[in-house]
Amino acid sequence: MEHTLPAHLARELRRRQTKAEKLLWFKLRNRQLDGTKFRRQQRLGNYIVDFVSFEEKLIIEIDGGQHNERQTKEEDVLRTLWLKNEGYHVLRFWNNDVMQNIDGVLKDIKERLKRHQEVGTEARLKGKM
Repeated sequence: MEHTLPAHLARELRRRQTKAEKLLWFKLRNRQLDGTKFRRQQRLGNYIVDFVSFEEKLIIEIDGGQHNERQTKEEDVLRTLWLKNEGYHVLRFWNNDVMQNIDGVLKDIKERLKRHQEVGTEARLKGKM
């Protein structure tokens, strides 16, 4: 997959994380969540995603209030469609959800990881039959 954004933009975003991104990264880093490796502020095509597990094809986006604006909502829809077309599942959480309910956010992520792993196991079993 070709990256059309300069690498320095992703590095700058890693340096300027929001409080919500910092909190979630603290919980995701070093395979703390069910052994899943996540990376933060990664380039995918024309986008930089907040968190991604390439192994699980899962993207986690943490959204602030600007994502309620009409133009941003439209851009988010296009972005999500492109990412889904690339085979990723996108989970979105509001900043305040992360800050006020980190356990609930982590539970939602774990449930998505579990569903993805179950689908993968079923596909492998069908392939062996």
